[in-house]
Amino acid sequence: MANFLKSIFGGKAEDPQAEQERNNKKNFEIFKYDGIRALRMGRADYAIRCFYEAIAIHKEMGTMNFLANTLIQTHELEEARDVLEEMAALWPEQGNTHIMLANVYFMLEDYERMKNAATKAKELATENPAAYLLMAKAEHGLKDEFNAIAHLTVAIQKKDDYTDARLLRAEILMSMQQGTEAQEDIKAVLACNPEEENALLLQGKLKETLEDNEGAQAAYAQIIETNPFNEQAYLHLGALLAKEGKLDEAIACYDEAIETLPQFAAAYRERGRTKLMKGDKQGSIEDVKKSMELNPEEEQRINGEFDNFRDLYANVPL
Repeated sequence: MANFLKSIFGGKAEDPQAEQERNNKKNFEIFKYDGIRALRMGRADYAIRCFYEAIAIHKEMGTMNFLANTLIQTHELEEARDVLEEMAALWPEQGNTHIMLANVYFMLEDYERMKNAATKAKELATENPAAYLLMAKAEHGLKDEFNAIAHLTVAIQKKDDYTDARLLRAEILMSMQQGTEAQEDIKAVLACNPEEENALLLQGKLKETLEDNEGAQAAYAQIIETNPFNEQAYLHLGALLAKEGKLDEAIACYDEAIETLPQFAAAYRERGRTKLMKGDKQGSIEDVKKSMELNPEEEQRINGEFDNFRDLYANVPL
């Protein structure tokens, strides 16, 4: 009607392309802000649909960033990777995009591409310690430990209290039998946060290698006291007790783990292993079966370790 009146009174009809652009802009904003509202309501699935609709109309960096973050949060990593790769191609000078992409490659264990993304991030953000940590993680994944340590050292020089970098460097140094150097990083982390669980876990492992079993047990016990849901602490403490021949204490450790975490398949497996060492064949079988019931992949693991499930119990007297 408006166009008809314009034609009568000599007005110029609106350009159809301009009208289409206006509608596209309106629809883009509707989808984008519906997606943001959906996120605030905890509807990530609907938010993802909205963001995809929005970027189908217009490739806008903020909306694509919302989409990539939401996909990561919902563990849709391949989809997040695809979005971030497109963002990196559209805006190659955005360092944060390359950092996000490197993190996604890390979660996908694609270390070659992770290293490429981290290299680009480092070039764009030379003062960002996260870029050097990502380089180190990629190199660690590629078994290039010397360069990993070099990049971790740069990251720590740029941020002395960089916990993640210090813990990874300590872990790598321990794997290279450099316990004294590793201890320095562990001490630095614990000085800032005495209850840092990953540092305490590394401290326990290091003390085990130094045959300080009492110190190792104290480290694992401290983790459990601080966080009774830390699975690794139970496994390491139980294994250490079993190695020392304290089978009843090891079983009690696994009992506590299972009571706290009823779906803890590995605790059932290790309790079964310990019961077998005590000669409790029936209790061992029940625990190993429960482990495989909770985690079907356990059967493959057990078969790989013991040739087959039957061989595990072949020499145990009835």
